[in-house]
Amino acid sequence: MYDVVVVGGGPSGATAAEDLARSGHKVAMIDRDGRIKPCGGAIPPRLIADFDIPDSQIIAKINTARMISPTGREVDIPIENGFVGMVDRKDFDPFLRDSAISAGAIGLTGTYRRITRDGDKTFVTYRDKASGEEVTIETRLIIGADGARSNVARDEVPGGEKINYVIAYHEIIEAPEATDQYDPLRCDVVYDGAISPDFYGWVFPHGKSCSVGMGTGIDGVDLKQATADLRAASGLTDCKTLRKEGAPIPLRPMDRWDNGKDVVLAGDAAGVVAPSSGEGIYYAMLGGRVAATAAAACLKTGRVKDLKLARKLFMSEHKSVFKVLGAMQNAYYRSDERRERFVSLCHDVDVQRLTFEAYMNKKLVAARPLAHLKIGIKNLAHLTGLVSETRV
Repeated sequence: MYDVVVVGGGPSGATAAEDLARSGHKVAMIDRDGRIKPCGGAIPPRLIADFDIPDSQIIAKINTARMISPTGREVDIPIENGFVGMVDRKDFDPFLRDSAISAGAIGLTGTYRRITRDGDKTFVTYRDKASGEEVTIETRLIIGADGARSNVARDEVPGGEKINYVIAYHEIIEAPEATDQYDPLRCDVVYDGAISPDFYGWVFPHGKSCSVGMGTGIDGVDLKQATADLRAASGLTDCKTLRKEGAPIPLRPMDRWDNGKDVVLAGDAAGVVAPSSGEGIYYAMLGGRVAATAAAACLKTGRVKDLKLARKLFMSEHKSVFKVLGAMQNAYYRSDERRERFVSLCHDVDVQRLTFEAYMNKKLVAARPLAHLKIGIKNLAHLTGLVSETRV
């Protein structure tokens, strides 16, 4: 009998399992072995601090972000008072799982099959990777952290089968030495409909390697060809390809994260990827933490309504950020003309500072109301075309 079975061992599931194990609960974590999620790998300083990530996991420290428009306009934004850390998911995820197991969680390798109940007893069945046999374990609660298109969400949570998502694809390549086009201390974000008609492409340095990829929610886009085009435009065609990965990325938080009985969702399964940026690691780990908090509360009080704490805690801090980012994506990602205006807006020093303060600290910055007012006026001017997109 487990207190909690966590389905999924990515950043969200591993964080939930570790938190619960450290608080004295009996936890099992079921994970499919060998899966690496496509991910640019960027993590902000707040994640490093909040989750005590050692420097050994940081494979690059980025000090500049370059925004590139459809016409090739480049805007470099310096990252003041800090850096953006980069991790490689093939190493980072196992590190998080090992941390959870070291804290006392039981690691199980296999694939989730189903949840069943018999009276007041709840069971999780998974297919064990080593034996190929189905194994059933009893638990009081379940955390579904099995990613976008979550099977746990589909089976248990109303609306869980309807989550909207984009498909992300990237290639990890051997990084070249610094060139005129490639800087190992700079992340390039490409807003070009030829690469992605509704999202963006990226070139994110990972020390000795580099992530090059894109995302889209539009059917029929050739992700591999778009990535090949992005590599060519970035002078990276001849670099050795180390691995290729693709996966769905959710577009917005689900309206409900629990089933009102014994299941709560976390991470991509709950839809917590930031609009506009597609950032997911920090929000996944926070989602795991609030799911663990809700599960611990439910176990202590016996009140199933405490499972709702997960979404409540998350949205109370980040709803406004998600709303603003969603509005920005809807406004600027719909055409190349709008993308051009967005990159033009990024020239503004107020935009640069407030954007990265919000990114680094994971909250909207309210300390400079005049700057916010100026940005609002400039944003309206760019959207309405009062400011020429050709202005530098």
